[in-house]
Amino acid sequence: MAPKKTSKGARGGGGGTSSSGSGGALEPPKPFRIAPDSLKPFTSSLSKKHVYIAHVDQKPASFKRKIFSVPIMLNAAVFALFLWRMWYIIPYYVALLSSSFLGYENSTTIRMADLTYRQFFAVAGRRTLTFLFDFLMAVFVWPWPIEFVFGRKHGSPVSWRTAVGFRDKEIYVRRSRSWDTQVYGVDIFSEKPQGNEAREILWGMVRNATSPMLLQEKTGYLTMNGDWDLDWKAMVKATTLVDKKEIPLDAFRTLVLCHHDKFGWVANDMNASGENAQEDERRRQVFAFRDALAAIGKENLFYRWIEVIQFETQQGGFTQERQLKVAQQIRDLFKENGVDFDEFWKEAVGSDPSVGL
Repeated sequence: MAPKKTSKGARGGGGGTSSSGSGGALEPPKPFRIAPDSLKPFTSSLSKKHVYIAHVDQKPASFKRKIFSVPIMLNAAVFALFLWRMWYIIPYYVALLSSSFLGYENSTTIRMADLTYRQFFAVAGRRTLTFLFDFLMAVFVWPWPIEFVFGRKHGSPVSWRTAVGFRDKEIYVRRSRSWDTQVYGVDIFSEKPQGNEAREILWGMVRNATSPMLLQEKTGYLTMNGDWDLDWKAMVKATTLVDKKEIPLDAFRTLVLCHHDKFGWVANDMNASGENAQEDERRRQVFAFRDALAAIGKENLFYRWIEVIQFETQQGGFTQERQLKVAQQIRDLFKENGVDFDEFWKEAVGSDPSVGL
């Protein structure tokens, strides 16, 4: 993310670049790091003009199949509407062209001498609306199913699903949209005003796009918005590399990638260790627990669990003895509803049940 001619003042977040302990090679300022060589098979296929976010969606494959059926039906309906419109309107345009350019009289032929001004404007208005409707259909609506099936520049949803199928753990790769022009062309590691502004824009977009609430509430297919597009080709590439065991799946867990003229591809692992990462992991566990309870029709039990925890922590003096008492209270609450808390937490979240207690 630097200008084509790298500024002499391009420095790290603290006013200078750090050196690696071994070879003294320049490193980008934290939290960025030079993308590891293991990611090169993936980053080599990316555009250097965009910011990318990869994450692993762990929603059930059956749920993803239902979500994907919606755009399939929508695009099939658009395609059917377009075919019907062509079947209906092409004879009209053939007749109109025959009358206008070849001089053949037919139902579309108009003689001004036979029409009043009101009749003329009515005919002209109807034809104008017809032309406008068909123009909008051809320019703005028809490309939807074409891009959905045959998208070439960044792949298509159909080509992605054909190559990847539906999985419980899927890699999603988002590509920045037009806002990235405010970031590229400026050295984001510079302490100059332009660099500070570019960093604020970048981190604002990244934080919004990687918030635990968003990633837990929405399946990856629904993370497209005005700021980010899904890169179908990149998703196929990433999945293929994981399947071939060239890159581990965990390498794509909430990973931010962007290109810098001096450092090449730089990465920021949003799951890196630290207080914020621990908080994000706690939220992930809570959301996973809630989703698992909802799947068996026990979502009300989740909210009762939250109420117990909140009530007890607000009483003050949450001693070890009280913690054990509350843990037993929660176990009894779940047992009354036919759920073994410890086993269910371990199965749904995959961590020690004591975390939930």
